[in-house]
Amino acid sequence: MRGRCDEIRVDVDLSLGIWQLLADELQIANSSSGVAVHDDCKLKFNELQSKRMHRFITFMMDNKGKEIIVDKIGDRTTSYDDFTSSLPEGDCRFAIYDFDFLTAEDVPKSRIFYILWSPDNAKVRSKMLYASSNEKFKKELNGIQLELQATDASEISLDALKDRENNMRIQNNEGNSTQQSGGRSKFEGVK
Repeated sequence: MRGRCDEIRVDVDLSLGIWQLLADELQIANSSSGVAVHDDCKLKFNELQSKRMHRFITFMMDNKGKEIIVDKIGDRTTSYDDFTSSLPEGDCRFAIYDFDFLTAEDVPKSRIFYILWSPDNAKVRSKMLYASSNEKFKKELNGIQLELQATDASEISLDALKDRENNMRIQNNEGNSTQQSGGRSKFEGVK
């Protein structure tokens, strides 16, 4: 009988230990929602948005998880493949991509995409830090037009961006003639 009680006590102790670890992780994630945003993040975003100096920017947490900093910047000639390959396979990132396209009427347009990159194989702590800081960081970047959350490359494929832009345009009734012609824009020349 005594052996059975000891087994139950060990199981309870392990269960409490696991719950304590999860509670500690949640507390870390919740406290990080007040993470600081480095001034360079806003500066580089404004350069992309207003001056069109960059094609994309990726942002990351610093080593201590206390501040969001600029990770990588792609110039205007950078391809979409260069952007997607700049995202790490095993860690999270915030990203901005300036998406240029032509409408069905051959009118050049641009959309600024905000992407929360959280791959399935990223560490749980990293996912929680990025998820809990996501809303605050988005608020710092005024002018985001479309948002995506992605866990693998298929969710941020060029086709996924095109579909997202097209759906937004249809919802906003931006192109009545485009809607009548099947709701598609031309994406020739997209890099």
